[in-house]
Amino acid sequence: MKKKKKKKLSILLSAIMLISLILSGCSGQNSSGSAADSNGKVTLKFWSFWGSETRRPVIEKMIDDYNKSQDKVVVKHTFVPWGDIWTKNLAAVAAGNPADVVVTDINDVSHRAKNNQSTDLSKYFDDNMKDRFYPHLWDTVLYDGKPYAAPFNTDTRLLYYNKKAFKEAGLDPNKPPQTWKELEEYAKKLDVKKGSSYERIGFYPLWGGYGAPSWMRNADEGKNFFDGDKLSINTPAKAEALTWLADWKKRYGKKTIEKWDAEFANGQTNPFVAEKVAMYTDTGTFYTQIRDSGKELDFGVAPIPAYKEGARNWSDGGGFVLEVPKGSKHPKEAAEFIKYLTDVKAQKYWAVKNYDNVANKEAAESVAEGMKGQEKMVYSESLKNLKDTQLAPIPINYPDFMSRINPQIDAVMLGKSDAKAALKKAEADVKKIKRK
Repeated sequence: MKKKKKKKLSILLSAIMLISLILSGCSGQNSSGSAADSNGKVTLKFWSFWGSETRRPVIEKMIDDYNKSQDKVVVKHTFVPWGDIWTKNLAAVAAGNPADVVVTDINDVSHRAKNNQSTDLSKYFDDNMKDRFYPHLWDTVLYDGKPYAAPFNTDTRLLYYNKKAFKEAGLDPNKPPQTWKELEEYAKKLDVKKGSSYERIGFYPLWGGYGAPSWMRNADEGKNFFDGDKLSINTPAKAEALTWLADWKKRYGKKTIEKWDAEFANGQTNPFVAEKVAMYTDTGTFYTQIRDSGKELDFGVAPIPAYKEGARNWSDGGGFVLEVPKGSKHPKEAAEFIKYLTDVKAQKYWAVKNYDNVANKEAAESVAEGMKGQEKMVYSESLKNLKDTQLAPIPINYPDFMSRINPQIDAVMLGKSDAKAALKKAEADVKKIKRK
């Protein structure tokens, strides 16, 4: 009996395996030789970190529109948390099972290209593709002259200022500071102090979205820490900027800065929205915090003040790109999906729904035309500001350079080193990690 049962079981398993083989043979193959889905369409795996209740519905509506716009491809979206998407992408590439399209950072495109972790898209993009985008964004996705991604969105930093506070301080609410010198003068007038405590701080340069490296580049004619492959860390202008930043902390006092840092780091209302800080630096999308706060805030926006009269109002920017990871089974179809997401219609939809600076120039400018009031003011200023906005691509030979610079910046801010000595050490430390 036992032998008969084993024989029947063996026959049954063999039959199941045979049926599976037959079905798999009938499932269909696409042009790249990989299995299509049950409807004969290629399935594209798309990974993004857009999982919030505001952004996820927007990207999924865009995907749904694309899926309905053609009958060859179906895109499936997977949300991967912000802190995980970079490592999971590289792990999937190494394992030979990556997504077909992934959203990733604009400033290290060249690293993934050099390390053979992303796909050269030059054979899928025509010569007009670059004309869609702001030039400084397109330049960032090139490696050896070839595109390894397409820009999706970007940002830039602005100076927000409280017009009501300006009027109280006797300042013209329609004339924001133009230079660092004016910024200091305005801040002193805008400070409100009661006894030894501040009820309002006019301005503190390291609050908001424009950090110490940004101010250092602003002072140094917009130059990053590298000029090609040449180090540009220990320069007189950057040292002066770092000293200037430390002087702000001295003026307000270490205890004051630490107290305010702690208050707003613990989830309290943003200091500018709470009207406890009169001037503040942040991206254009910061406007949505003001808009959604429920407060009627009378404010203006302006370019980041220039280092000195006659200099440019250098700002910093970042952004995200769409890449085809190396090993994608469907690079051609993935490139077509990227073209769709970066074309005017999709980019306008993203910009309107998320109040975001998109990479497609025509889309961004047409969105601004349809806006009104404060919304239009901030968005329009952001677009104008892009001409003075610098990205900070991570150099191929120095992938971890900021880990050598940041400790020296901290040493100056803590009063443990002077700026010249700190930047001299930072440059020497960065030289040691150069990769061949």
